This record gives sequence, C-alpha cells and structure tokens, in this order.
Amino acid sequence: MTSSVAGVPLIIEASLNGATPKSCNPTVPYTDDEIVEQAVACMEAGAALVHNHTEEPVFGGAGVFDIERYASAWRKLLKQRPDAILTPTMPAWQAGVDVESRYAHIERMAKEGLIAQGLCDPGSCNFAVMDVDGIYSAFGHVYRNDISDSRYYVETCRRLEIGLSISVFEPGFLKFIVAYHRAGKLPPGGIVKFYFGADALSFGLPPTPKALDAYLEMMEGTDLPWLVSSFGDDCVGCGIAEEAIKRGGHVQVGLEPYAGDRVPTNVELVQEVVALAEKYKRPVATPAQAAEILNLPSYPVAYGLRDRG
Repeated sequence: MTSSVAGVPLIIEASLNGATPKSCNPTVPYTDDEIVEQAVACMEAGAALVHNHTEEPVFGGAGVFDIERYASAWRKLLKQRPDAILTPTMPAWQAGVDVESRYAHIERMAKEGLIAQGLCDPGSCNFAVMDVDGIYSAFGHVYRNDISDSRYYVETCRRLEIGLSISVFEPGFLKFIVAYHRAGKLPPGGIVKFYFGADALSFGLPPTPKALDAYLEMMEGTDLPWLVSSFGDDCVGCGIAEEAIKRGGHVQVGLEPYAGDRVPTNVELVQEVVALAEKYKRPVATPAQAAEILNLPSYPVAYGLRDRG
C-alpha cells in the first residue's frame, strides 16, 4: 500500500472554525485578522485549501449570508496569499428563502474573483447531538437540499466556471454526484469530501476503514479526487486520516470538525497530517499543485482583476 501511493501529492484542507465556540477552544478564529493569520499559518504548515465560516449561523439565521462579512477577510488573505484556494459554506434551507438567495454570496464572491470553488451540498440529513439518555436530541435541525437545489449548485458552478467543493454527509449525497459524473455532465474542478460522523452526531457513516471502503466502492469507475474529515472526532487520532492517505486520498482537519480531549490549534492539526504524509512518503501539495490535481477551471482567482458587480 505504501509503495503504491509514495510520491502522490496529498491535499490538506484546513477547516478553521465552523460552529466551534471560543468556549470550547479559545484559539478558534472569527475576526478577519484571526482568520487571515491562521489561514496563512496553516498554508505555511502545508494546507492547500482553506475553509471557514463567519459568525452568521448556518441554522436559525436569516437564511442568507452577508457577502461583506465573508469577503472582507478573504480580500485581505488573497493580498497576502494570492495562491489560496478558499471554500465557503452557505445557510440552511428555511421556508420563504429561495435557493438563489441562499447561494447569492457564493455567486458574488466568484464574480469578484475570491473563490475558485463553490459549495455543492447535494442532499439532506438530520443534524442533532446525543443527549444524556443516549438518544439523539429532539432539538436538532434538518439540513435540506432537494434535487432541484442540488442541480442548481452544480449548474451555477458550471456557469461561473468554478470548481465544486462537494460535501458528502450521507451516501445519497454521493449517489447524486456519481450519477452526474457517469452521465458526463459534472463540471471540472470537483473534490468529494467524505464527512464521517462520530457516534454522538446523528449524521454520517462512522470513521472506519469499512465505511471508507463503502464510499470508495460507490465511486468505482470515476476519477474524482476525494478527502476525509471526521466530525465530532479527531481525524488523525481515530485513524481515518491515515486510512485515506494509504489509499491515495486527501484529508481535511481543523477546529470545525475536531472534537477530543485536547485543545489543539488549527496549525497543530495540519502539522499532524503532514507527519502522516511523511510516513507514507507522500509530498504535501501546494495550492498550485492542488489546483492542478483538482483541474480547477479558474485558478489562480485573479482577485482585483474582476468586476465586483
């Protein structure tokens, strides 16, 4: 296994914050300066992709995101690192808010030249945590993306000539993307992100070798790049990062998905993946190498050269 992947570049994504509060980890970044500082540090440590949220809630907010709250940090970041590959999130579905509004910040950031990848969450699932009785809380959320929404994400990224950051929270998400790919209709620039879920979370397959094998079996016959992430767990500590590296896949780590007994920094989590890469003789991909592996259609993003309208 080691010899077959030796020399294959490893893409590392740093997922900086998500919904993780500072009460859980005081180093989690939310201000513009914090996001820029940690994104640059993670890239210097080996991350090729950077994902972050703003403090606007995914669930229970207005159902739309303020582009300025997202873009202000990324404008500063791209001035320091114009090679950065930045991936956004979007608000959850709610009644009365159409998909165009939920996705408007992504479209505007693509037109401004801030992103080379848009978000594609092609499916629905329940988000809840386990309560003290050992069952999932009734106060969870439904993350809803119907087939029409999912097709909108794909086709909007095609129109904008950006790649796709493809979330897979459940197997049905992957079936949608594989169907697009096998029909020859998936735009270039996509990476499939297997979001495994710890037992304390209501979504996702467990972060085990057999679960990863099941996803890879679904993808047989495709050439799509993929990575693993483990929500509610330690991606390196639970072993799923190493399983992905051994199989030629890629890895996402960071304070968004991380849960464990430690209080690490984003940079430390990236460094742990770099150490695993060295074990399997996989060089860590630069952003430019990652863009080539992903076949991103608009990289570098040429921030400042595009119309902000």
